[in-house]
Amino acid sequence: MTKVAIVYYSATGNIHKMAVAAAEAADKAGAEVRLRRVAEITDEPLAPNYQEWSQANTEHVSASRDVEVATIDDLDWADAVVWGTPGRYGLLAGPLKHFIDQTFELHARRGLMNKAMSVFTSTGTPHGGQESTVLSLSNVFYHWGAIIVPPGVTDDILLTPSNGNPYGVSATSGLQAIPGHLAQNVTDDNLAAVGYQTVRTLEVAEALRTGLRKA
Repeated sequence: MTKVAIVYYSATGNIHKMAVAAAEAADKAGAEVRLRRVAEITDEPLAPNYQEWSQANTEHVSASRDVEVATIDDLDWADAVVWGTPGRYGLLAGPLKHFIDQTFELHARRGLMNKAMSVFTSTGTPHGGQESTVLSLSNVFYHWGAIIVPPGVTDDILLTPSNGNPYGVSATSGLQAIPGHLAQNVTDDNLAAVGYQTVRTLEVAEALRTGLRKA
């Protein structure tokens, strides 16, 4: 069985929802799956004067505590890693970067080489740095010698209006009219697309394993 880790950081729940869809698609495809969240790096409110966002963050952190926290062993174990992060000024989120900064020993023994990697994201606006967020993680993968697996434009689901990003499936979230809550604007098309992206990553990982065994 191909082993896949779905490693994600989610602040308000959008990325979590996409990560669950990725894990479900991988499981349905016959992979061995680990769904892992990256822990917060501070207990302080991230936006204390932005009530809607801060409340949504607090609610999501509490609701997702049952998901196991990611460790470097999860990366060592996996044949493929599908990463999820919200965009932060066109970059990956700080907690995910903090987790990645702990991979030095694994990287030093080339433990991430030739693993298939793919990324999905969500931002507050349609042009909120989605592509550059995905590319910021690709910079890490280059150093590892990992194999980047983009969704490209390889399936009709990627041509739907709410997707359309060949770098990695991207959702858009934003404020809704009800005070105190953020909209969870991940669409069914987003979930279907991230499932497709995950299975595509698994297929590439399996091809790599087979080819490397024969080499």
